[in-house]
Amino acid sequence: MPLAAPHPIDAQAVLAWYDLHARDLPWRVPPAERKTGVRPDPYEVWLSEVMLQQTTVAAVKTYFLRFTSLWPRVEDLAAAPLDAVLREWAGLGYYARARNLHACAQTIIRDHGGVFPGSAAELQALPGIGAYTSAAIAAICFDERVAVLDGNLDRVLARYYALDVPVREAKDELRAALQTAVPERAGDFAQAMMDLGATICAPRNASCLICPLQPECVALKSGNPLAFPVKPVKAERPLRKGHAFVMTDATGDVYLQTRPAKGLLAAMTEVPTSEWSAELGEPSYPAAAPWQHRGQVVHIFTHFRLELEVWSAMVAADGLDGGWWSAPSALRGEALPTLFRKVLAQAGLDH
Repeated sequence: MPLAAPHPIDAQAVLAWYDLHARDLPWRVPPAERKTGVRPDPYEVWLSEVMLQQTTVAAVKTYFLRFTSLWPRVEDLAAAPLDAVLREWAGLGYYARARNLHACAQTIIRDHGGVFPGSAAELQALPGIGAYTSAAIAAICFDERVAVLDGNLDRVLARYYALDVPVREAKDELRAALQTAVPERAGDFAQAMMDLGATICAPRNASCLICPLQPECVALKSGNPLAFPVKPVKAERPLRKGHAFVMTDATGDVYLQTRPAKGLLAAMTEVPTSEWSAELGEPSYPAAAPWQHRGQVVHIFTHFRLELEVWSAMVAADGLDGGWWSAPSALRGEALPTLFRKVLAQAGLDH
């Protein structure tokens, strides 16, 4: 067992700190309002939690406010075209989250009468809601006494217990230790611990003197809290290569198409590309034209690095099937993921 004689977290000290220092977030009910009986909106909490996966709070705020202005209720999101949701999601990455978001909204309307289930177990049965997100919604919205363990809390607990192995090797032990500390104010406690990790016990800085967990923190007592969490051995990221083809017609419109419904960047908008593989083959152009090499773009996905050689040409508007022509001024409104916006910018179409 990696946790040697784990001691419980002082939930009351954490809550007292949170009552004074809670972050002001657009989806959050402040602790003072929460004490008067104001309850968080499960739709807003769910939306924020899905957006926050792999993304920072600073980046999410703008997206959250735009989504809730366009689709203020789960009914509105469920009724929205998937294409519109993907378009608004562009830039947040991990587009499967947006597709699951839309599918989940529709499931809540169809199977739950527009009401979010109140327990982590029920929530986890919904599309795109895993163990962490279900626990977060259940705790924050319904005060279910369930441990909410995210990346910030991984770090806080790894330091608190001076965990001597990488976090991924002790997830169950950390969750069990956190579970013993969850108080009646489960939602405020979950958010307090998130705030501690984001502001006090941060990745590159530990403000131990103002931390409510400071008295029992084993890493602090060791004299080097930043030595934790222990880093896992990092596997080398594979490299894939390919070609991207930017075609314009005589009026300057750009040829776009939709990616397959399944797989990486599924159902998003793209320019035609070759296969992405370990070796770069010769370009197989989608149309006869005087092609020009415009340089290379590099994009880092979770599991591999992609290098695309960018080619551009003016082509005849007929003879291409399955796609459409978009005016340069309309490119901002297309559901283009960051990768293909980079490709267009490399080709001189930075709109």
